[in-house]
Amino acid sequence: MHKLGRGHRDKVQQFMTITGASEKLALQALKASDWHLEGAFDFFYGQQSHIKSYTDTTYLEELYKRYKDPYTDMILADGITLLCNDLQVDPQDIVMLVVSWHMKASTMCEYSKEEFFTGLQALGIDSLEKFRERIPFMRSELKDEQKFREIYNFAFGWAKEKGQKSLALDTAIGMWQLLFAEKQWPLVDHWCQFLQARHNKAISRDTWSQLLEFARTVDPALSNYDAEGAWPYLIDEFVEYLNENGIIQSGQFK
Repeated sequence: MHKLGRGHRDKVQQFMTITGASEKLALQALKASDWHLEGAFDFFYGQQSHIKSYTDTTYLEELYKRYKDPYTDMILADGITLLCNDLQVDPQDIVMLVVSWHMKASTMCEYSKEEFFTGLQALGIDSLEKFRERIPFMRSELKDEQKFREIYNFAFGWAKEKGQKSLALDTAIGMWQLLFAEKQWPLVDHWCQFLQARHNKAISRDTWSQLLEFARTVDPALSNYDAEGAWPYLIDEFVEYLNENGIIQSGQFK
């Protein structure tokens, strides 16, 4: 890197810090994009197959062994808690949901060996240091509307009990509070209170997915809410609840 000018050296360093890539990969991506950082990121993240070939499976095996349950070939709750400690991340931090989304984890609080390896390889991670460096990138993915939608819809299957079609109400409320703290939907607390007062049953996948559409498209004062729209009955009842309780008055959100 000593042969590069200072501007180029700074870009290589910045690229390596953000992506966790090696100097060799950073140079490859930056040269391919004529030293434009944004183009280099697109090149790097678009080359998942290249990334996979640069993750060292020996190091991945060591990481996996550190977190694996002593009695079964999986990473379970204790292992995930240890991983969070190593990453200096709270286990309740939403970024751990993004990690699980990348791993395509089927169940909350556990990773199979295949999920762990596939997810980390796709992210170009084969060490704790690289894992820590990738956390800001994973956090930033929540700002992307399409990725947020994918993570939101993934969360339903991930958080529900094995063998159940619906999501337990308490779990759904916890997940909504986590997700909408990120997306900032002003009605989330009223929605959760409504469910506890009027519904008190598990949440279907249809209600789960439609609520994001409702939060995204209907303004908090409900001025563009269409009573004839194809919303699930629970969302229609929620609108009635808001009006009945004076939370919405004359098209104004109180």
